[in-house]
Amino acid sequence: MNVTNIQKTLLSTKRLTEIIKVLSKFGFKEVVVELKLDRFISGKKSDTMPEGEQRDVEASRPTRMRNVFEELGPSYIKLGQILATRPDLIPPEWAEEFKNLQDNCGQVPFSEIKEVLAHEFPGRLDQLFSTIDEKPLAAASMAQVHRATLTDGRSVVIKVLRPGNRELVEKDMVLLEGLAQFVESYFSNLGYSPVAVAAEFSREITKEMNLLQEAQATNRLRRYFEDDPNISFPKVYREASTRNVLTLEEIKGRPLSSVDPKSLRPEERRKIVANGTDAVFKQCLRYGFFHADPHPGNIFLLPGQKLCFIDCGMTGHLDKNTAEQLIDLVAAVIQVDIDKLCRVVIELTDVDPTVTDRRDFRSDLLIMASTFQDADLKQLDITRLLSDFFSMLQRYHIICPSDLIMLTKALTTIEGVAEHFDPTFNVLAHVEPQLKEVITKRFGFTAILHRMQKSMTGYTELLENLPQDIHRILDQVRHNRLTLNLEMKRLEHLADKVELSSRVMGISMITSALIVGSSILILADALSKKPGFLGILGIIGLGAAAIYSAGFVVSFLLPKKKNP
Repeated sequence: MNVTNIQKTLLSTKRLTEIIKVLSKFGFKEVVVELKLDRFISGKKSDTMPEGEQRDVEASRPTRMRNVFEELGPSYIKLGQILATRPDLIPPEWAEEFKNLQDNCGQVPFSEIKEVLAHEFPGRLDQLFSTIDEKPLAAASMAQVHRATLTDGRSVVIKVLRPGNRELVEKDMVLLEGLAQFVESYFSNLGYSPVAVAAEFSREITKEMNLLQEAQATNRLRRYFEDDPNISFPKVYREASTRNVLTLEEIKGRPLSSVDPKSLRPEERRKIVANGTDAVFKQCLRYGFFHADPHPGNIFLLPGQKLCFIDCGMTGHLDKNTAEQLIDLVAAVIQVDIDKLCRVVIELTDVDPTVTDRRDFRSDLLIMASTFQDADLKQLDITRLLSDFFSMLQRYHIICPSDLIMLTKALTTIEGVAEHFDPTFNVLAHVEPQLKEVITKRFGFTAILHRMQKSMTGYTELLENLPQDIHRILDQVRHNRLTLNLEMKRLEHLADKVELSSRVMGISMITSALIVGSSILILADALSKKPGFLGILGIIGLGAAAIYSAGFVVSFLLPKKKNP
């Protein structure tokens, strides 16, 4: 860890102390001891740490860690919720437990909420809102929601970041990134980079802390479906929204989580499921930008079984190349084409190609693909296919792109909604026309012609620029300015070995010189007429050589820090 990161971490010492106390309270003292965090913040030995009040020590480790996250507040609640969507990073039982994280918190007094609003809209608050309901509609860990009325009479809801949350989250992010570097420097076999995970989490929570990001995502999705009679998103009032406040139109409907399927007719239930399925698959396949958390609490039922999606803070992107790779994945699984599957893995992840050449890896791919062999598109369970595929990659410590994990989560969630309202509804059969449309766009005659034209244009530009590029290289050769940069893999380990060998040789030469020199002094003292000083100096030299040699041997016997 460099000096800058150490300084940043030291600024969060108070917060780190609080985290350690909470971990110890829920029976995770061994984690603190193993990571030596107790010494890191206070210099105390592990066996002198106070035990503190311990709670729920009989519960499972995932349950206790969920309790830790809930007690530590918004940053860690959000961390747990994101980890719940990443079974490629944590064991499945932990991911399942983290889905139970409670995001409900105590209400912030309205006086504090009004203070935030007055600060965000200085001198304009009364010009924007005629009334603001003091009783919150919802109070989550990140924000609190209040019903309000604009001065023109329109009903809205105001989402306000809880006071002090931004400072606490920013402090937690500095601390988390510092701890991630600390953990990565000591553990090299986790199968993923804690620093990369911390950076991804920091980006995600920073995005959610900026409510203008949610406003942009909501507007984008609303624009995609503005002509759709069955799907909608709330209107954003940009003039009444800031980084800490988001004002949306109030949706006059019922959240699906409060709707009893038995109270609806079969055709109504089927239309609800069809609309929800169309919404998610259109976002993923057609627009490449999707609501990543379409659970029943975030979907409102409007008259005529129209659906309105809210809370667009968590979204995912699916670029054209990734969408095409997913199509290749489905095709390769159905055809049990292992070579093609390996190419898809390489394209979708940053895996070393030597991993996909391993016999055990290809064998596991074959076993996975065999379960879906010769499946018809109408009966193919894409969500299960993606889940099995990413679970298999996890066993080989291959990090999956976060957007693909979020895509799987979104598909799993909407399938859960479909099963709740109409278990007989066949999701894949319903979206088969959309899938065929995507495949046709890629493999149809027009698409192939377009790719050929694009390739020909690229080759033409290459040929046009080739003389100029050759001329530039020859100029560099002529003036002795041509440089060749080569990246040597694992070169740092060779440098470490050379450095170690040089150090050993240097120490050996110094020790030998001390022994030889001291022996000469002792012999000279014995031959002299007045023995004394030279002999004492020689004995001191031999002692120094012995101590030097012993320290050198001990340094080799001590455990070394693991390199990532």
